[in-house]
Amino acid sequence: MSQRPGAARKLLLLPLIAATYFMVSGGPFGLEDLIGRAGYTIALLLLLAVPLVWSLPTSLMIGELASSIPCEGGFYAWVRRALGPFWGFQEAWLSLAASVFDMAIYPRIFVDYLSHIQPAWTSGHRGVLWALAIVVLCAAWNLRGAYSVGSGSVWFFALLLAPFAVMSALGLWYGIHAHSLGLLTQRAPATDLTGALLFALWNYMGWDNASTVAQEVEDPQRNYPLAMLAAAALVAVTYILPLAAVALVRIPADRFTSGAWADAAQVIGGPWLALGVSLGGLLTGVGMFNALSMSYTRLPFAMAEDGLLPHIFTRRFANGAPWVSILFCAAAWALALQFTFERLITMDLVLYGLSLILEFVALVVLRIREPDMPRPFRVRGGLPGVIAVGAGPTALIVWAIFVSRAERFAGISALLFACLVAAGGSVLYVIARLALLTNDNLPSSN
Repeated sequence: MSQRPGAARKLLLLPLIAATYFMVSGGPFGLEDLIGRAGYTIALLLLLAVPLVWSLPTSLMIGELASSIPCEGGFYAWVRRALGPFWGFQEAWLSLAASVFDMAIYPRIFVDYLSHIQPAWTSGHRGVLWALAIVVLCAAWNLRGAYSVGSGSVWFFALLLAPFAVMSALGLWYGIHAHSLGLLTQRAPATDLTGALLFALWNYMGWDNASTVAQEVEDPQRNYPLAMLAAAALVAVTYILPLAAVALVRIPADRFTSGAWADAAQVIGGPWLALGVSLGGLLTGVGMFNALSMSYTRLPFAMAEDGLLPHIFTRRFANGAPWVSILFCAAAWALALQFTFERLITMDLVLYGLSLILEFVALVVLRIREPDMPRPFRVRGGLPGVIAVGAGPTALIVWAIFVSRAERFAGISALLFACLVAAGGSVLYVIARLALLTNDNLPSSN
């Protein structure tokens, strides 16, 4: 039998906001390639526009569904209730498949910034060993339960953003007094708008991840909508202010590649600020991997409770941590640590985008099928309103899927590879249903 969390401590609003922040952002780390590909003006415009057509509609959708159906498994439970078990399984499969590519990114960020502190520590095979250490550390941390992960996220949030607050203040002060506002118009030598928009979308995705721990959140009907809106505002501010600061200090846009924030901090505030930003990069890698581990590992647990995965995945500690699922997912994520950054983002965005479209469809279907369902928070405008909310994100996802055909992955088109991965969900569902039917027909041991 699975152990219910019982008296396990639940996530309060502030830890939920911090955990959501790390599931989406983790600070300005990850913006380097956006700046390098588009220059400052286009990057700023994208960071201002994308939240309006991507983050805000997604947050509104999650606010309604998470407050109406606060179940463990989150978006899997929403899609299953709206569209049935087949599509619920596909939702979970797409999210877990995307996680294999997504979770390999954050140990890489840790290694990139550790190399800025001491390059010899990450040379050769040492970088892979550090990445594996992050996987092990976060798996162990998650075994302590959601409350521990949420509390850690609050401290990580404060510590990693402290040097960026100093850097932003110094850069903006310099820009105002040196009258260098015109530098914001500086463009990258070779502007890549397609790549820049893909990076912007990636830096703003993941809002639904916090929903999977609904049973471990205090008063989810109230706290989920507040957490979504607060985290969306925090992400936008902590992206835009540091970017504006480095633009005003005359740092060329083409110098921005992965790990470049430490170099920018060196120019703005000297070696101590550079060290602080590098340490912040380490915290980002750990904080994002840790928070997302909490999210993704609830999916196998919820699927196992529905009989779609082996019953062993329902095993929990008394603190609510699904320990079998945590260990299984950590092992899977460790296998993807060697993929390149750009390929990881492409695969992650395509698979995640497909799962997000299913969530918007669930939002509409539930409004039609269950109009009287209690909705502590609801999207305004009735049925036309919920359809309109999903229009912007869906259009961006379709565009991202279309342009991904130019990327190569495992020797074939990234789009074709993603489609093959997605199609695997249908095969696995048939296998899961056959296994469930077989188990139901087995003679009882009682």
